[in-house]
Amino acid sequence: MQLDPDDIEDFIDRALEEDIGRGDLTTNITIPADAVFQASMVAREEIVVCGIDIAMQTFEMMVDDFEGVKKVEDGAKVAKGTILATVSGNARSILAAERTALNILQHLSGISTEVRKYVEAVEGTPATMIDTRKTIPTLRNLAKYASFTGGARNHRIRLDDGVLIKDNHIAAAGSLTATVERAQRATPALTVIEVECDTLEQVAEAAASKVDMILLDNMEASMMKQAVEIVAGRCRIECSGGVRLDTVREKAETGVDFISSGRMTQSSAAVDIGLDFLD
Repeated sequence: MQLDPDDIEDFIDRALEEDIGRGDLTTNITIPADAVFQASMVAREEIVVCGIDIAMQTFEMMVDDFEGVKKVEDGAKVAKGTILATVSGNARSILAAERTALNILQHLSGISTEVRKYVEAVEGTPATMIDTRKTIPTLRNLAKYASFTGGARNHRIRLDDGVLIKDNHIAAAGSLTATVERAQRATPALTVIEVECDTLEQVAEAAASKVDMILLDNMEASMMKQAVEIVAGRCRIECSGGVRLDTVREKAETGVDFISSGRMTQSSAAVDIGLDFLD
């Protein structure tokens, strides 16, 4: 997944403005204007790095005499104590940008680190981990990028990326079959039509309607196996709901093609990364 450079620059501008306000009061009254600061960004736990370029750009946009050296790339799994990058330049400017740069790096690396755990948990099965639209509003592209960096595939980024018919669509439109037929008449030929199913009866009806994909919603593994047998290869199958690290392997072994989890982007904890002064 590629990020738009203009979007990233705008995001960093807004993030710096949010944190700095009229100026870094503490730094400006305690640090001489010409002081130089050298530091390293260090992983304080095992992480999958994501956002290192954005963090470095944050410093670069803030520090006129900035010099930075990346030691790792996004997607790298690194051990506790690994130096991710070194930075140097005007002390006031670096310290003013520190929290914003670290917040971005910690948040995105937190998502990538959690995603990698899920990806590794399903290795050797037919299933591929995919993300969802459960993200912090306005930060979706970054969350999706972090998910991709962690090893998952992206599901819909926005509502206009595909047709996903859920229970409320069916309730409002009439029946599952009627809703699918309406979507098939109006949807561009290369756009995927997916239907969410809560019961095996719905699975059979959706498969008979020749949809492109079926989403098994909140089903136990035993029920998912029955659904896979009913579909019998007529379309691809995704499962969602109740997906945790302690359940994802069992779900992956049922034969589904994709497993989506909102936990990966919505509930991942920020990882611990510090900016340590270099003598």
